[in-house]
Amino acid sequence: MKAATNLLLHQELSAHDICGLIANILIKKKWLLASAESCTGGLIAATCTDLSGSSAWFERGFVTYSNAAKTQLLGVDAALMAQNGAVSEPVVRAMVSGALARSPAQVAVAVTGIAGPTGGSIDKPVGTVWLGWATPVGVCSQRYILAGDRATVRAATVHQALAHVLQQLTKDAAC
Repeated sequence: MKAATNLLLHQELSAHDICGLIANILIKKKWLLASAESCTGGLIAATCTDLSGSSAWFERGFVTYSNAAKTQLLGVDAALMAQNGAVSEPVVRAMVSGALARSPAQVAVAVTGIAGPTGGSIDKPVGTVWLGWATPVGVCSQRYILAGDRATVRAATVHQALAHVLQQLTKDAAC
């Protein structure tokens, strides 16, 4: 896991462009992608399925906005959330692992965060987002503190989540 950062990956590309690159790689590898989303509420899945032919590489999306949904749909341990909070590295790693375990996908991405304008704290201010992504090489995670209003934080989260997946797919190495 890398330290908290505001560094944005692939700023020059839109989320849709990144998705197209991911699609090409997944199709060539004959792999599938699954998403597990909290603060983005399905925007990653929507971005992926905006592309025609996405059924060839996008397998499913889990919208797990509540803690109960994270437990029921992804198998995230309720005690893990109680101990660390839903917006944490252990939870996002459990979410991405759960998405892989509960789908035939080889690649997964997960996000949990505080999009605001309410819900922040001193330890986890509005804009705190944890991203997790997994490939056959392993599970990775990254924390961001994103600035902006709710829509901006959610859009930046989608962009960063997809950018990390693309980066992982193109380097075929552990985080």
